Amino acid sequence: MAQVTIRINGYAYTVGCEDGQETHLQAMAGEIDERIAGIKALGGQTGEVRLLMLAALLMADEVHDLKGELARLQSERPAADPGAAKTRAATSRRLARLADRAEEIAAGLDRG
Repeated sequence: MAQVTIRINGYAYTVGCEDGQETHLQAMAGEIDERIAGIKALGGQTGEVRLLMLAALLMADEVHDLKGELARLQSERPAADPGAAKTRAATSRRLARLADRAEEIAAGLDRG
């Protein structure tokens, strides 16, 4: 297990993560730090715990909105056409017959 030191709001935290996930963990810490900077820009200095709580709420709100958008997009996606599989299968069979016929013609030309 890897150990990574991240910085959030000027404070250093050592956190464990799976090997190879260090860069991802640093990026997540950067996201939190950006939100804290935005909160501080809006309302001045406040306690560390409050800043972290507000950053967590902002991120949870963003996740909520993204889940809603994903659900909306999935519901708008056209349902799979049950006849589409039959059509694809029929087209494949027809193409196979045409390919066989083309080979028969080619073979006949080679003999002729």
